[in-house]
Amino acid sequence: MSKKAFLFPGQGSQYVGMAKDLYEKSVEAKEMILTANDALGINLSHIMFNGPQEELKQTEYTQPVIFLHSVVLASIIRTVSPEGAAGHSLGEYSALVSAGAIQFYDAIKIVRTRGQAMQQSGIDNPGTMAAVIGSEPEKIEEICQEVSNEGIVQCANFNSPGQVVISGDVNAVHKVMELCKTNGAKIVKELVVSGAFHSPLMQSAKDKLKLALDETNFYDARIPVYANVSGKPLLKKDEIKVALHEQVTSPVRWEETMVNMIANGYDEFYEVGPGKVLQGLLKRINRDVNCISIDKFDDLEKYL
Repeated sequence: MSKKAFLFPGQGSQYVGMAKDLYEKSVEAKEMILTANDALGINLSHIMFNGPQEELKQTEYTQPVIFLHSVVLASIIRTVSPEGAAGHSLGEYSALVSAGAIQFYDAIKIVRTRGQAMQQSGIDNPGTMAAVIGSEPEKIEEICQEVSNEGIVQCANFNSPGQVVISGDVNAVHKVMELCKTNGAKIVKELVVSGAFHSPLMQSAKDKLKLALDETNFYDARIPVYANVSGKPLLKKDEIKVALHEQVTSPVRWEETMVNMIANGYDEFYEVGPGKVLQGLLKRINRDVNCISIDKFDDLEKYL
C-alpha cells in the first residue's frame, strides 16, 4: 500500500515573486497571506512579491516567507492526504502546521521570532557554513573534532549521500575546509549565510525561541512528523516542542529522515513550497521513490 508524505523546504529556497500567483488565483491563499501580514504587523506579501532580493535574503524575512508559501500550498491541496510529513530545518514548522500540531496564526509568529533571533545570533556571534561534497560523513566529523580546539565547528546538515554542510566559527570552518580538500573531498564551498546555523553559535537564538515555544499552544500531530534532530517520527506535543528547541543548535539529519520514511513505507513524496531542493536530495538518497514538486499555482491545479 502506497503511503504519501509532504516535504517542506527550508532557508535558501526563496525567490522574488514567490506565491504571487497563489495570491492572485486563490481566495483562500490571499486570505492566509493577508492574515500573516496582520499577525506580524509587516507587509510580508510585498517582500515576497517584489523583493528586493537583498531584503528577501535576510533571515528575519526569509524564514516567514518560505513558511508562508509552503503552508498556503499545503492548505489548498485538496486531493492529496499525506500520511506523514517532514521539513528541512525551518520546513519542520510547515510540516507541523500541516499535521495540525500548531495553528497557522501561532506558527507564523514563532517562525518570525526564530528568524529574528537567528539573524541576531549571526551578528552577535559571527560564523559561517560550508558544503562538503564527496566525502564520508564520519571523516568530516573526525576532522571537525580535530579542529575543535581552534573554535566551534560541527556538521550542521547531513543532506544526502556525500553531501554534508559544516557550521561554526569562521577560522575553524576554514580549517576544516582545507583538511577536507586534502583528504579527498570533491567539492568544498563556503556558503553565503548570515550565521552559523545548526551550531552552538546559535545558543542565544535557541534561548529566545524557547520563550516563544513555551507561550504557544501545541497539539498532538494528526500524522507523524519526522524530526530533524533524530530522523524519527513524532506525534506527541511535548516531544515536538523539545525537538523544535533542540533543532536550532543540532544537525539536520535529512538523509536519515528520508531513509527512515522510506523504510516505514512512504514511497510518494510531494515537495510543498518554493524550489526543488528536497526533490534533488531525495533523488540522491533513493532513486526508486517518486517526488513531485508543488511550488506554483500551475503545479497545484491538478490537486484542487
